[in-house]
Amino acid sequence: MKWLLIFWAGPIAFLASWYWLSYYDMSFGIFMYTREVHDLVFKIYGGILGIPPQDIPPLVARAIVLDSLVLFAVVGFRRRIAIRAWWQARQSSKSEASRLASKDSLSSAP
Repeated sequence: MKWLLIFWAGPIAFLASWYWLSYYDMSFGIFMYTREVHDLVFKIYGGILGIPPQDIPPLVARAIVLDSLVLFAVVGFRRRIAIRAWWQARQSSKSEASRLASKDSLSSAP
């Protein structure tokens, strides 16, 4: 799970931080985080893809969401036995707690 977070969340966090910092022109003296580079990158990608540059960020966001859903579905399928065991243990602990809290098992002492 550690490697999943490193190789999945790391690039997404890097891309999101670059996008946010360059969109608001928070460069901290680094040319890569300027608004000029931001506009140039999306202009180049828009020219390559043949679409307007302002349409690219929503497409990237949807791709990240879809890829994340597919990734977590695969991980969930591979760990389905452990997930099922966790769920059953959780459900059984809830049923035990509800049995103990029933009126039949409570004391009638004042």
